[in-house]
Amino acid sequence: MSGTFVLEGAAVGLAVGSIYALIALGFALVYKSTKILNLAHGELVLFGGYLAIALTRSLALPALPAFLLALAATLLASAALGVAVERTVMRPLFGQPLLSVIIVTLALGYIIRGLMVGIWGGDTRQFPPVLPADALRLGDLAVPRVGVVSAAAALLLLVLFSLFFRYSLWGIAMRAAANEQLTASTLGVSLRRVFATAWAFAAVAGAVGGILLGLWLGVNFALGFVGLKALAAVILGGLDSIPGAILGGFIIGVVENVLGSYIDAHIRLPGFSLYGFKEITPFLVILLVLLIRPHGLFGTEHIERL
Repeated sequence: MSGTFVLEGAAVGLAVGSIYALIALGFALVYKSTKILNLAHGELVLFGGYLAIALTRSLALPALPAFLLALAATLLASAALGVAVERTVMRPLFGQPLLSVIIVTLALGYIIRGLMVGIWGGDTRQFPPVLPADALRLGDLAVPRVGVVSAAAALLLLVLFSLFFRYSLWGIAMRAAANEQLTASTLGVSLRRVFATAWAFAAVAGAVGGILLGLWLGVNFALGFVGLKALAAVILGGLDSIPGAILGGFIIGVVENVLGSYIDAHIRLPGFSLYGFKEITPFLVILLVLLIRPHGLFGTEHIERL
């Protein structure tokens, strides 16, 4: 494994990882606020990508203004979808067995995916050329410009989300509710609003992730599986740790693009190749983490006495 291969893989991995981190943030927000593992999160990623492309192509404007207007409309629609899911599907299930709620999110994901594929088809859809398709070079390293811009946008959003949760009154209320719901409710925090806001933020984070990946790779139904890679990032960092989820996203991105790509390209076993190994790398990380540290790198360890 050459130094150039590692550096290029790490650079691309950090760019992809920043998008995984943003999507993982949505996973962690919903779980930390409601204790629900939302298995439909990947479909929220897919929704953002599909809708942004459809709106961009439908506007009779130059590519960049059309994209910016479509971006704003998609984020509003995603926030509304998140609130609608919480109000109409999740809230009536409050107090029901956790496994039933998780299965409902799985079913919801299949329904959303089926509707989107039915509306927009299964072919890969591309944004009109919003950014130049060239690569930025730093010495011998070459990173696609769209990857650099996507990473910068993802990092900016992660910073804005962090500032919101750290300094805004509503963000502090959400943190309080996430840490101790009964105490927060006693102090006047509306848990219903917190839950709805968490779903809205999660849907927006997922949609932005879908749009950034769509700018880079295009959008088809397989984009929904990126949500599972973000789940790997959340499990690696710790399900109830937002900083852990963000760090996990970067680690998954780098491991996938350095180790996974190297095995894809260079490792051959007698009788068959390991082509496609890159796609399973995040799930091997999940397996190893759960075997060694079941609560993740920064998650809270819960001990139950029987």
